[in-house]
Amino acid sequence: MEEKSVKYRATVLEIGPLVTEFIEAGILVFFGESAPQELKEFSIIHDGKELKADIVPGDTIIIDEEPYKILAVGEVANTNFGNLGHLVMKFNGADTPEMPGDVCVESKPVHQVKVGTVFEIVSE
Repeated sequence: MEEKSVKYRATVLEIGPLVTEFIEAGILVFFGESAPQELKEFSIIHDGKELKADIVPGDTIIIDEEPYKILAVGEVANTNFGNLGHLVMKFNGADTPEMPGDVCVESKPVHQVKVGTVFEIVSE
């Protein structure tokens, strides 16, 4: 088995009060620690610092060891994630992003995220 290359790794620090509603819609919104208060309401705040390589289709997001294959990456998703730790993860199974900041993953149940959850993005 080939070694996976970790592109990003972070630990969840805070969960906004509206995150549950987004999870019900199949969306996780991640933001770095510098997120303004109004965005923290619906975001998962994390301590990740460095995106080592661009996220591309075929990579995997692992949330507490639960893998989600990345199917599509919007044109500004890597810039947003690299600069702000901002990632909009949609569990819609789409191979074309609806919005330029979207990262679409396979359609499966959204893993429950909590403070202390570790997530990483890996390439095969």
